[in-house]
Amino acid sequence: MDRTSRLDPQAVADAYHRVRAQTLALVEGLSPEDCMVQSMAEASPVKWHLAHVTWFFETLVLEEFLPGMGSTHVPFDPRFRVLFNSYYNGIGAFHPQPSRGVLSRPSLQEVFSYRASVDERILRLLRRLPDEDVPHPALAVIELGLHHEQQHQELILTDIKHHFSCNPMAPALRAGPEEPAQPSATRAPAWIAHEGGKVEIGHRGAGFGFDNETPAHPVWVEPYEIAQRLVTNGEYREFVRDGGYRRPELWLSDGWDLVSSAGWSRPLYWREDGSVFTLSGLRGLDDGEPVCHVSYYEADAFARWAGARLPSESEWENATRRAQDGADPAAGAPGLCGNFLEDGRFHPAGLSPLVRPGAVGQLLGDVWEWTQSAYLPYPGFRVREGAASEYNGKFMVNQMVLRGGSCATPEHHIRPSYRNFFRAAARWQFSGIRLARP
Repeated sequence: MDRTSRLDPQAVADAYHRVRAQTLALVEGLSPEDCMVQSMAEASPVKWHLAHVTWFFETLVLEEFLPGMGSTHVPFDPRFRVLFNSYYNGIGAFHPQPSRGVLSRPSLQEVFSYRASVDERILRLLRRLPDEDVPHPALAVIELGLHHEQQHQELILTDIKHHFSCNPMAPALRAGPEEPAQPSATRAPAWIAHEGGKVEIGHRGAGFGFDNETPAHPVWVEPYEIAQRLVTNGEYREFVRDGGYRRPELWLSDGWDLVSSAGWSRPLYWREDGSVFTLSGLRGLDDGEPVCHVSYYEADAFARWAGARLPSESEWENATRRAQDGADPAAGAPGLCGNFLEDGRFHPAGLSPLVRPGAVGQLLGDVWEWTQSAYLPYPGFRVREGAASEYNGKFMVNQMVLRGGSCATPEHHIRPSYRNFFRAAARWQFSGIRLARP
């Protein structure tokens, strides 16, 4: 949901229609069997995602606000309060994440009925809310729920990709772009300099922002250079050929232990025959496309091998804001943004040939970019009040920050201050690499 002005019930209702419809469009064509698969503990069945985002609206909106408006909340099914709670301890018990794939009941059709029932009641609630200068508190929670659902739209794509990759039939979610007759053109590596100094990062208050993006605050950044484009498959292939996965001097200790124990030798979804698994099935590996589905450990090892490092999240946000604000030659240039969910490609693309020399491309979209920054609270950070207080703050340990969004991220969901976070070993997300250096 994109918002640049104050919240009002009609604007929220319009956004509610759009976001909820987009989720259903993503799962169109999937069978009930497709929607029940859980291929690993970190991924969830599509059916669970569909129910959980609906649980959010029922539990945090209808259950919370209907009694204060003289109405009685009658749950669609009281058992869903436990089944589709994710991690909200303040709300109560929840079904263990690794066991979500055993939930053959409720059926997929019952989950669709659940969505329809909650949709009808949320829209009825919105029609009753006054349009005032001081928005009703329910509006902010519904807005949070819509951004939460957009996060799960991306998770639906990343999780079904992992599920399908485990199937020997290599099924496709959608027909993708035709495989190019020759690899995408790759521009030689280039570096864009930034003088550093005192810069401001964080959400600046216009429109929606998650609590972990706040407060905006000054940081000191030393002069640095950032790569014009993302690291490509071809460049990463050279790292592999040079024994990158067999050289302990390139790896952090935990990363080397993982490479050794798990037997990693290439990014997730690369096949030995030179193909790669995508949401449109198997295709040839295109050396000009951004490498993706790599862990923080792999990104860090590649950067070390390349004689560079990963950017800090402050450096990344500063470069992106400069590109957007016009202080950088990239301002307004094609290529600042890559592919998003709405493009329907569900796969990263190479750097646009329209990006001018001296301009930074692909800062938003295509792949999430690992940074060298640990996921920690900003100075003065405060969690939201109520049940939503568990949304971000309690995860601020043992995770690394990623920036920029991916080809599976809704376009109006991303912004320069957005902080994504995963554990260093995670690689089923569309995560890639951009290099930086002093």
